[in-house]
Amino acid sequence: MSSEGSLNVELSKKTPLLGLKLWVLIGITVGSFIILILGILSVWVTFRKRSKRRVAKFSSHSQIPNVSKEIRIDRVGARSFPDHPESIIITVDDKSGDKHMSKSNDPDNLSQCSSIHCIERGGSSHSGEEGSSGTIRRHHSTLSCGGLAMASPLIGLPEISHLGWGHWFTLRDLEVATNRFSAENVIGEGGYGVVYRGRLINGTEVAVKKLLNNLGQAEKEFRAEVEAIGHVRHKNLVRLLGYCIEGVHRMLVYEYVNNGNLDQWLHGGMRQHGSLTWEARMKVILGTAKALAYLHEGIEPKVVHRDIKSSNILIDEEFNAKVSDFGLAKVLGTNESHIATRVMGTFGYVAPEYANTGLLNEKSDVYSFGVLLLEAITGRDPVDYARPANEVNLVEWLKMMVGTKRAEEVVDLNIEVKPPTRALKRALVVAVRCIDPEWDQRPRMTQVVRMLESDEYPSREDRRTRKSRAASIESKNGDGLDPNELLNTAVDSRDR
Repeated sequence: MSSEGSLNVELSKKTPLLGLKLWVLIGITVGSFIILILGILSVWVTFRKRSKRRVAKFSSHSQIPNVSKEIRIDRVGARSFPDHPESIIITVDDKSGDKHMSKSNDPDNLSQCSSIHCIERGGSSHSGEEGSSGTIRRHHSTLSCGGLAMASPLIGLPEISHLGWGHWFTLRDLEVATNRFSAENVIGEGGYGVVYRGRLINGTEVAVKKLLNNLGQAEKEFRAEVEAIGHVRHKNLVRLLGYCIEGVHRMLVYEYVNNGNLDQWLHGGMRQHGSLTWEARMKVILGTAKALAYLHEGIEPKVVHRDIKSSNILIDEEFNAKVSDFGLAKVLGTNESHIATRVMGTFGYVAPEYANTGLLNEKSDVYSFGVLLLEAITGRDPVDYARPANEVNLVEWLKMMVGTKRAEEVVDLNIEVKPPTRALKRALVVAVRCIDPEWDQRPRMTQVVRMLESDEYPSREDRRTRKSRAASIESKNGDGLDPNELLNTAVDSRDR
């Protein structure tokens, strides 16, 4: 019998398994194996696709929504802003997810890539400007400012931000830092959310703002703050260190400023530590003016804060101002105004043209700054219904006091050493100019800074001009001068 015939005979034999012939059993086995292999391959392909979708979804949740594709920070002329940061260009490309950033010496970026302990020199090009020394009366103690070198707060945190700046914190990181957002760590709260004090794993104290997820408002405030100050550095702006985007959670992590805010020093709990001297108040006011000048004229596009008030002016140990809370900030192009359909801000600080017509530009901040300056001078709230009817509104009361030539009586009685007449008049002139009802007549914040820093303001030429204007107005209007002009006349008569 041939070999082929014997093979056929063997394959045709019945097997014990259900009486199936051998060749049928072999065919079933081979087919099952092929089907198993195909099944494994299909499961693997499906798993790979799902993994890619998860990565893409997580990446999309981790991106800051693109209100502005490019944020450009340009250095202006050294004549006006000699200490502003060097030019930085940061582009967020949401197609590829790649971020392009110009070469920077920011130690925070270095600290994210390795555990190298880079030291950030205080008052470096990223700080905006150097602090000025000053004497603060705080239970008769003296504090002086110094340019000490400080370590970057992000040293030892290796997580690399997807935005090219700051630190990308996880929800778990911030839960650990704040003891699971313990009520004991709450240092502030409002309609926007809650602010907690926390400590990072490297020992750095931070303030964690947990935004409330109320119908998208958290997303809007998150975008506004990140777009406004995510990339900028200035001595008088509270520093945004990083952020957390996880699910519905939106959180911002700031440097911790441990000496209260101006509202607490003027009206609240910090008064138990002593009363702010005139010098300390003017130092805080000048720092605030420099921060606003930088936001309005030192960067492009400019930033309008929209909520300048005493509780948003944080104060550090050396009584430097730190402007905070950019949740209502608006980014505008050069010479651009915005007509708002919904007026945002705090009652008593809002500029009249913004409240009445929705017109918003940097002069809105100038008005709010003028109210803030009056608050620092007088120690009064912008609106206080506990006072007599003619003193409820701070701005109107101040104009009444100036109009009756009682300007020197507006100084806060809690100030132990009264300011020199010249210094008081200069501050009042600046304040009254900032609260001018006509927005286009208000000074720019760079002019405000120069006026506050100048010992010779107003100059002789300015005084002659104002005296001639005052005489002209008085001759036309028998009822007397506008409070602004009257105050300038008062300055002239006292200085001669």
